[in-house]
Amino acid sequence: MALKMIKIHKTAVKLTKVNPSTLLLVALLTTSCAKINDISTNLDRENFKNYFSPTKVKIVSSESDFVGKYKFLGLVEGESCQEKAHHAAPNEIDARTEARRQAYQLEANAIIFSQCVLIEDDKAAKYCLASTVCYGRAYKIEQDNK
Repeated sequence: MALKMIKIHKTAVKLTKVNPSTLLLVALLTTSCAKINDISTNLDRENFKNYFSPTKVKIVSSESDFVGKYKFLGLVEGESCQEKAHHAAPNEIDARTEARRQAYQLEANAIIFSQCVLIEDDKAAKYCLASTVCYGRAYKIEQDNK
């Protein structure tokens, strides 16, 4: 019985001996697949920064609604374009949002829209079948720091 156990023990020792080159190969394969240093995406940090920028520009109906000092910064416009017949029709919401984004780039915090116009069969803008354009005036209103 003792002789049988010695034979089994010697066989187990032989099974646990590993060739160093095999061990190196397994280690290299494991580490080369597990480490990812660079991740490439099509996401742009500026897009996240400016995504909610239109919400920082308040829509006001007239200058009489301003409380305190304000400054006219410039004219802005936004466009919603239908490029192909199977695309969604242009709408005022998208055009106004684009105008607010432009106002934010001028550092405005308020906008007064003068009008929105639907242009169908637009021959001048060859890339749109139809478009809605909204025009507005961008303002910087002094905020009270209470």
